[in-house]
Amino acid sequence: MKNIKILITSLIITSSIFITSCSEDFLNTEPSQSVDESLVLSTADGLMSAINGMHRNMYYRQNSSQGQNGYTSQMIIADVMAEDVVFPSTGNSWFVSQLRWLDAANVNASSVAYAWDFWYSMNKNANKIIVKGANATGDNDTKERAFGEAYAYKAFGYFQLVQLYAKRYVKGGDNSNLGIVLRDDSEDNDPKERATVEEVYQEIWKNLNKAEELLEGKKVINNSHFSINNVYGLKARVALVQQDYENASKYAVLARENHSLMDERTYKSGFNDYTNDEWMWGINIVSDQSDYFGNFMAYMSRNYNSTNIRQNPKAFNSALYAKLADTDVRKQLVDPTGKHTDLDLPSNYSKFPYTSQKFLSISTGDSRGDVVFMRAAEMYLIEAEAKYLSGDEAGSKSILTELAQKRDSSFTGFTTTGSAYLEDIYIQRRAELWGEGFRWFDLKRLGKKLDRTGANHNSTVTNGVMTIESTDNRWQWLIPQSEINSNPLIVQNPS
Repeated sequence: MKNIKILITSLIITSSIFITSCSEDFLNTEPSQSVDESLVLSTADGLMSAINGMHRNMYYRQNSSQGQNGYTSQMIIADVMAEDVVFPSTGNSWFVSQLRWLDAANVNASSVAYAWDFWYSMNKNANKIIVKGANATGDNDTKERAFGEAYAYKAFGYFQLVQLYAKRYVKGGDNSNLGIVLRDDSEDNDPKERATVEEVYQEIWKNLNKAEELLEGKKVINNSHFSINNVYGLKARVALVQQDYENASKYAVLARENHSLMDERTYKSGFNDYTNDEWMWGINIVSDQSDYFGNFMAYMSRNYNSTNIRQNPKAFNSALYAKLADTDVRKQLVDPTGKHTDLDLPSNYSKFPYTSQKFLSISTGDSRGDVVFMRAAEMYLIEAEAKYLSGDEAGSKSILTELAQKRDSSFTGFTTTGSAYLEDIYIQRRAELWGEGFRWFDLKRLGKKLDRTGANHNSTVTNGVMTIESTDNRWQWLIPQSEINSNPLIVQNPS
C-alpha cells in the first residue's frame, strides 16, 4: 500500500477529496491544489468537502479507463452479467468480457481488481473522516452529517463487496464461510484475514445504525447526499438479501416517506434528472465534470453519439418484453423494431430490435445525465416481495398494485396467486429496475441460475454463455491477484 494523501480539487460549489489506494494509479487526479490532510479534516466544512469528494468518486473516471467510472460502471457490469440487458453486438468491446463472464474467474481482470480497490479506497476515505475528523472544529450539525454519510458509505461499500466476493447469505444457514476484509483504521495496511459472511453483515448493520443515529433529523441537502431516507433504503436492501422480511418491509416503508412515484410522462423523460421526487439517491453531473465517453449515459442511453451507442445500443430482454402489457410505460420505452422514430436517430446509428430508450443523455453531443442509485419504486418492490415471502400475499398485492397502476393506468390488479404471483413480483422488479444495476445481485441472492435462452441474446456475442447454474463458482468473484500478493493472510475463492 502506498502512502495516502488527500488532494483538494475546486468544484462549482465546494471542494472534492480524492484519496489514492493500493493500486499505484488508482484515484490519481490532477488537482488545482494539494493540501495536508490534517487541514482538511480539522474543520466541519473540510469534512463535508471530503464527503463531496466521495460523492464525485461514484462517477469519476479512475485508472485512466473510461470503463472504470466509480459505482456507475459497476452498475452496468451488474446488469450485463445477467439476462435482461442485451448486447445486440460486441460494439467497440466495452463490457463484453463481463457479459461473457470471463472477468469473474480471472484474478488479473481489471474489473475484478477495480471493484475491490474502489470500495476499499472509499472505506479508507470514510475511516479518515470518522477517526481523524473526530476533533474537527466548527458546526456540530455539519460534523454529524459528515460522519453519518461516512458511515453510510462504509456500510454500502461492505455490502457491495460481500455480495461480489463471497457466497450468498442464507438465513438460518451456515454463513461462516469467508467474506471480505474489515478495516476500521485508515492507517491499517497490515495483512489481515477475511471475516466471515455473518461478521460482515453484522458490521454493515453496525455502520448503518450509526449512520441512522447521526442523520436522523438532518435536512436533506440534495439527492447526491445520504439522508435518513436512503439509509433506511439501504437497510431495506440488506434485510432483503438476508431474508429478514420483517425488517425489509419495515425499512422500505420508512425509506419512501416523502417520495412519490413518478407519472408515466415523467417515466418517459429519460431517467436523467436527480431532482425527480421519486429519486432518493443519485448523482448530478455538471458540465465541467463530464467524462464524455466514460459517463453512464455514454453506454446506457439510446441517443448519445458514441461508438458504443451507435454500434451496440442496449436492448431489452424480448422474453421479458412479451410478459408486459402494451399499455405499460416500461414496455413503451422499448422499440421492437429498434428504429425509435420519435428520437430521430441519425442514419449511422445501428437499429436492433428491442432496444430501449429508458435512458437519454442531454443530447447526441452531451453524454451527461444524472444517474439514479435508489428510487422509491424499489422500496415498493422490496415491501411487496418481503410481505409475500412472510405470508402476507394480500398486503403484497396491495402495495405492488399501487406501483403497477402508476406504470400502467389500465392495470386493475393481480389475479395470480402463490408461486405464480411471486413470479409476477419478479417480472415487475425486472421491468422497473432494468439497467439500474440490480439483476445480477438479484439472481445471486435468490439462488437462481442465469438463463439467457428463449430471448434475443446472440450466442456469438455472449460467446456461448447462455446459462450459468446457481452453483457455479463464478457467482463468487475471485479476489484480485494484487490483493493476494500484498496480503498473505487472505484466502482465495474457489475457481
